[in-house]
Amino acid sequence: MTVHRTRTIKAFNGEVMKKKFSIKRKLKRLKLYVSALYFAIKDPRTPWYARLLGIFTVAYAVSPVDLIPDFIPVVGYLDDVIILPACIYAVMKMIPKTVLKECLIKAKNIKINTKAGIAAAMVIIIIWFVLLFFAGRMIYGIIKN
Repeated sequence: MTVHRTRTIKAFNGEVMKKKFSIKRKLKRLKLYVSALYFAIKDPRTPWYARLLGIFTVAYAVSPVDLIPDFIPVVGYLDDVIILPACIYAVMKMIPKTVLKECLIKAKNIKINTKAGIAAAMVIIIIWFVLLFFAGRMIYGIIKN
């Protein structure tokens, strides 16, 4: 299901055009920005505070676990629709324009290895289960005593 909406824009030559926007296109652009942030984090010209927020943002974007679970009506998708794009926007404003431009070009040209992505997702899921296990043991120990 692709939802299209049109927006009228005026070109540089004065010509009025209608441009289609779709959710699928916006999701591809979001994926491109997350990839560009990954490359920007690795770049030594990126400030430390942008790297710190960038690491959090990229880790949250690729993590299968959300801060707010998606099964909670309306509020569950709040992090996917508002928090993640806001973090991406904030980090992109902190990164120098030349670095960001180079990273966007690199992200467009790189083919992402899906097998490595699946392996990374499995590692993240295992880490979450280990953390939940130890948190459960700690809570059980507190309640038992």
